[in-house]
Amino acid sequence: MSQFISVFDMLKIGVGPSSSHTLGPWRAAQEWIQILKEKSIFDHIAAIQVDLYGSLSLTGKGHATDLAILLGLSGTDPEFIPIDNIDIIIDKIKKTELLFFNNEKEISFTLDKIVFNRDFLPFHSNGLIFRGLDKNNNEISTETYYSIGGGFVVQEEAIKAPQESTELNFPFPVEKAVDLEMYCKKHEKLISEIVFENENILKTSEEINNRLDSIWDTMLECMYIGCHTEGILPGGLNVKRRAFKTHEKLIKDTPYSNINEWISAIRNTEVKFREILKWVSCFALAVNEVNASLGRVVTAPTNGSAGVIPAVLMYYMVIENHEATIEHVRKFLLVAGEIGSIFKKNATISAAMGGCQAEIGVSSSMAAAALTELLGGTPSQCLVASEIAMEHHLGLTCDPIGGLVQIPCIERNAMGAIKAINAAELALETDPEESIVPLDKVIETMWKTANDMSRNYKETSEGGLAVTVGLADC
Repeated sequence: MSQFISVFDMLKIGVGPSSSHTLGPWRAAQEWIQILKEKSIFDHIAAIQVDLYGSLSLTGKGHATDLAILLGLSGTDPEFIPIDNIDIIIDKIKKTELLFFNNEKEISFTLDKIVFNRDFLPFHSNGLIFRGLDKNNNEISTETYYSIGGGFVVQEEAIKAPQESTELNFPFPVEKAVDLEMYCKKHEKLISEIVFENENILKTSEEINNRLDSIWDTMLECMYIGCHTEGILPGGLNVKRRAFKTHEKLIKDTPYSNINEWISAIRNTEVKFREILKWVSCFALAVNEVNASLGRVVTAPTNGSAGVIPAVLMYYMVIENHEATIEHVRKFLLVAGEIGSIFKKNATISAAMGGCQAEIGVSSSMAAAALTELLGGTPSQCLVASEIAMEHHLGLTCDPIGGLVQIPCIERNAMGAIKAINAAELALETDPEESIVPLDKVIETMWKTANDMSRNYKETSEGGLAVTVGLADC
């Protein structure tokens, strides 16, 4: 039976800068608290220690992993926490050396209780262990979690345990791209229609649409904030925000006072080839500058690649089709989410496992397929577009300077967005019957490439630009 991964698993609303290093540990802390509650030992916890391993440790400081854990232990939720509250909560813990555990009780806590271990746990590159001690310093709870990319968190024993059969009967179970293509041909449906019917098993049509709209609203707000915020990104690299100046030059003196008027204003600007490139890059940069500053973004499929999909969708909305509606947005997100799920099932979306090809490569493939459907392409052409986008990201390493999701991560989102648009255009001029490389073969190749790639180039900051440039050069 095919594993079902919802579009809403692939497109999560959360806080930057990293889905695997920030959102995942945050969720793990929440899950640990739930276990403590279920075992009736929450009230007995008097002290806490958290051990980070592998990539979570090596780049954890730059990815704000320790801060995410503090926020999770404090009982906040990454989707709903007011962004302005983040610094307030963190500063209070640092100053008072007290943690308001799950927003219920104060316990003594200092940041050295989060231990950065450089070695790797065998199950996955991103491991962390929560240890709870009672008032007599006895360890009464030990839980190990793995953040496997895209905000997904698992425990090894849960993965290895026999899976209970599900009574849910999805009309179109998809494991590989070939399955999706077969359903589309057999039932004469678009990819978005196939995906919607599967999601309809879990949610009502209204719930699906409302959630998709919320995702788009978050993406749109993120682009707007990024385009209207200047200054230096946090972290010590002194990276200057660029979306603000780029946007200022592009929008010129066109008046607007809110997001809807902003969209209209962009539609009325020049759309020469260079301006199109600049607008798409501006949208992508804006999102990932917000992400790098612990802002709210949509994991798509990761935080590090959060700018690609909104940039390409915004391109369609304000440049390609001025009559585009929310229905176009929903179709785009459904297609993108399904393509991402196929990559997750058959390869990885974790940079710690597969390098940046698993983030920017996958997000570019998702966006390329989704854009192709909106541009009138067939389902087969959508898969060709996805294949083209990934084919030209194969082997892309993850080598962030200082472990920060800034250099080269922010620019890579702009590059991935442009590649997605190009891939869609190439696919629309392609006869799928003449395409030599199927999407499934590219996904298989990506996974083999990931396994062959040196660990140094998988989000450890121990190879590539992180070493040849490094913090001392910035």
